[in-house]
Amino acid sequence: MSTPHDSSLGRSVGYPDHYDPTLLFPIPRAPARTQLGLADGDALPFAGHDRWHAYELGWLDGRGKPVVATATLTVPAESPYLVESKSLKLYLNSLNTSRFDDAETVRTRIADDISAAAGATVEVALGLPAFAADAADDIVDLDALAIDIDDYGPPNPAYLGIADDAPVRERLVSQLLKSNCPVTGQPDWASVHIDWHGPRLDHAGLLRYLVSYRDHAGFHEQCVEGIFLDLLRVGAPSALSVEARYTRRGGLDINPWRATPGHAMPARLRDERQ
Repeated sequence: MSTPHDSSLGRSVGYPDHYDPTLLFPIPRAPARTQLGLADGDALPFAGHDRWHAYELGWLDGRGKPVVATATLTVPAESPYLVESKSLKLYLNSLNTSRFDDAETVRTRIADDISAAAGATVEVALGLPAFAADAADDIVDLDALAIDIDDYGPPNPAYLGIADDAPVRERLVSQLLKSNCPVTGQPDWASVHIDWHGPRLDHAGLLRYLVSYRDHAGFHEQCVEGIFLDLLRVGAPSALSVEARYTRRGGLDINPWRATPGHAMPARLRDERQ
């Protein structure tokens, strides 16, 4: 079984000098989900995707002239594998010295290769989403809370609680989500966007819970699934959506989204820090 420690992550590797789809390193989702209490083979309690933004994409046209572009890649949450980020960077870099007749050929090639690695159909579009507008009036800014915090890990769902049993619909946002790469220990920074329909959450407890990820070692996708499941268990909401927008490393950023089945997909947007 491929694990993060078997990948190129955290190792010195040569810059690829030719197109090479074997650089893509798939990591099974099942072991991390088992740790979260999801038995392998059971139906997932969420729908969603991992949306990647690629800022450093290039290839050669038919005459050998370099072309530069950006791309948005969407990997479905039900795919059996996630693709390790450094391997994706190396794979995209392997296109730099290869000739392609047109941009559509490149887009199709990337979609086919990453779909094969993930074990499911991956959508690829050239270009990036727009930046998010200023915060809407109905968004609750958790970071504005004046509270004391002294717990930075491991993630502690005991902070989560219900403030009022009356059902509410709230959009809660924090810029303070941080976790660490489980292999290299490098920090990963993100905003987290929660759409909650259920009994009112204790906002102070929610912020303390999110900050308790600060020293946690976990991949982006696994962190979001942990947050989603902890929130689902604490308040049994009728609808829940959790999206994290991570800042980029190595020319890539990852935006995992998990939601109760049937929940509308959030707008494809980028944060200012991305």
